[in-house]
Amino acid sequence: MNVPAESDTAARLLAAYPSLADLHAPLQRQVFEQLTVLRLAAGSPLFRDGDACGGFPMVISGRVRISRVLPDGRELVLYDVGPGESCVLSTSCLLGNARYNAHGACETEVELALLPRPLFDRLVAEHPPFRTAMFNLFGARLVRLVELAEAVGFRRVEQRLAAALLGAGAELRTSHEKLAQRLGASRETVSRALKTFEGQGWVRLGRGVIGIVRPQALRAVADDAASVTAVTERAGRRA
Repeated sequence: MNVPAESDTAARLLAAYPSLADLHAPLQRQVFEQLTVLRLAAGSPLFRDGDACGGFPMVISGRVRISRVLPDGRELVLYDVGPGESCVLSTSCLLGNARYNAHGACETEVELALLPRPLFDRLVAEHPPFRTAMFNLFGARLVRLVELAEAVGFRRVEQRLAAALLGAGAELRTSHEKLAQRLGASRETVSRALKTFEGQGWVRLGRGVIGIVRPQALRAVADDAASVTAVTERAGRRA
């Protein structure tokens, strides 16, 4: 649903993207008159592989998942975009006049503002705070994508899974399928690895929830390829 940029929405957008607050009054008024506010239900597509970029998306609330479908049909989650963050693919498409080579979907209900390309170009050219913030976010996302490529290419699933389980606190509420998408692995592979971790007493598996029992052991697996081999060998001997 497209809605006008009402005062409350504008205030929350400025809170999430403070670089817009420094615009001189005529340009700020133009931005808020021309941007489009979208309110999308969970599961709604934001863009698809091959689409042209319709503008610069700025998430006000909710989260958008950016992913690619691998040749074997599995989905690999590249990154999420939440309030105050940017979509590196959207930025790249706008700067390079290219089309999307991935797809974006709403993980939750999402409210976002879509900045038209002419205004995006003008802000990049004329407003240093916006340009600096945008390129800082772009750089941070690019680093994460390089790390993801390295992990998928060179780290075993058990290592990547252990790393993904850390930092969530005592419990992680997610499904095996969603974890598999984030790791670029099959659900079956992730389920087997989780069962191995549970057998070691490192995690506790429930319906839609993974309890973190021994985070130190998971950290050791995430950091050390040799520990992955040891875990696999012990699980094989018990079998």
